[in-house]
Amino acid sequence: MKATSITEAVASSTGTKALQQVRWILTSLSLSMLLSSLGTSIANVALPTLTHVFSASFQQVQWVVVAYLLAITILIVSAGRLGDKVGRKRLLLTGIALFTVASALCGAALTLNMLIAARALQGLGAAIMMALTMAFVGDTVSKEKTGRAMGLLGTMSAIGTALGPSLGGILIAGINWHAIFLINVPLGILSFILAQRHLPQDQQASNKANNKASARFDHTGTLLLALTLAAYALAMTLGRGHFGALNLALLLAAILGAALFMLLETKVASPLIRPTLFHDITLSSSLAMNTLVATVMMATLVVGPFYLSRSLALSDAMVGLLMSIGPVISACSGIVAGRIVDRMGAPATVTSGLVAMVTGAFALALLPCITGISGYVIAIAILTPGYQLFQAANNTAVMQDIAPNQRGLISGMLNLSRNLGLITGATLMGAVFAHASASSDIRAATPAAIATGMQMTFIVAGVMLLTALGIAVISRLKMKKSAKSAN
Repeated sequence: MKATSITEAVASSTGTKALQQVRWILTSLSLSMLLSSLGTSIANVALPTLTHVFSASFQQVQWVVVAYLLAITILIVSAGRLGDKVGRKRLLLTGIALFTVASALCGAALTLNMLIAARALQGLGAAIMMALTMAFVGDTVSKEKTGRAMGLLGTMSAIGTALGPSLGGILIAGINWHAIFLINVPLGILSFILAQRHLPQDQQASNKANNKASARFDHTGTLLLALTLAAYALAMTLGRGHFGALNLALLLAAILGAALFMLLETKVASPLIRPTLFHDITLSSSLAMNTLVATVMMATLVVGPFYLSRSLALSDAMVGLLMSIGPVISACSGIVAGRIVDRMGAPATVTSGLVAMVTGAFALALLPCITGISGYVIAIAILTPGYQLFQAANNTAVMQDIAPNQRGLISGMLNLSRNLGLITGATLMGAVFAHASASSDIRAATPAAIATGMQMTFIVAGVMLLTALGIAVISRLKMKKSAKSAN
């Protein structure tokens, strides 16, 4: 009897320690996700200040934001794949260290060019952090609780995005612009310590095997993909909404680069991305849906402020308050969404999330024009939880059954598809809004024209989400058919 009691006590103690270790791991990953998301949004609020500090134009200081986003977009897939090759913990620690050092360099920058270069380095660190945080979930969390972990990371991403503008404003007003970057230094050091202490060690057979894997890394493919993504991102961001000859040339270069990249990947022994990966129904459909959904979510950030300030004639403070509703709802609903995924299953939750998003998009097209502010709030309150459901379920569906040596790559691809959607949304949905408002200069458009632009933008968004829903349904039917054939 005593022996049984001792055994049970030891087992209970072991289980408690394992649970505590998982909690510390998730805490470390959450802080990494928070920092990289905070870096995305905190600098935007400083742009007006930076124009005065460096006596520069808006187009020049805009590169403080663009350099960070470009670095993430260009390098995130390569960072994920490199983590699979050389060890995820080692590379994540490197990424956190890079992010922290770059944050200090941003805060100490004496010229605008120095600040932009430091932001690009900070974006490199953020790309590594974003790519590997989701990959670690598969290494440390049971499949039954993957949804909760993905929901938690989604919550931290939303908190970072929502906290950035308000925290940045407080720091600039209370201290100076340097503080918005220097605040990342102590947080980065804490993140490094937690990751070093609690993340599981990399599993490496031997240094010889590791060196051999590193030697087989697809450097040519990595460079070609980086150039292709850079061309696309620049095509979508240069010109401030005017798609000219340079934008077209960059877009054509991106298309040519993508074709060459896919051809190269069929020839090399150890490709960065195996083209056969896209034969996987779950992965290919998830990437397509992720891009469509991110494109639509960017529309709320691009179009929302113009509608609220110009059509409803709200003050800047009121616009800021209403614009914070979406991120706050995201932060509150992320963990709940993860629990729903674990209970309902990822495929069913993806469909449910997209149905809610379709409803929210069409509500944004109709309700604000009928009931004003209340209609806007109701629509956002439908759209945003749907987005969190989709995000947690989509990430879980992809990452749950991925082989350990592919997790970094696939995590990077998921993040890349989202970033491409955000970049495309800023340009495409902004163009739809401007065209529907029937004004070459949106600042001169009438309130009625702005309202019409809002309607048309979210009708288009609703159609895009219906397309994503169709992809989800077709993918689910194909998977069921494939499972029946296997049996």
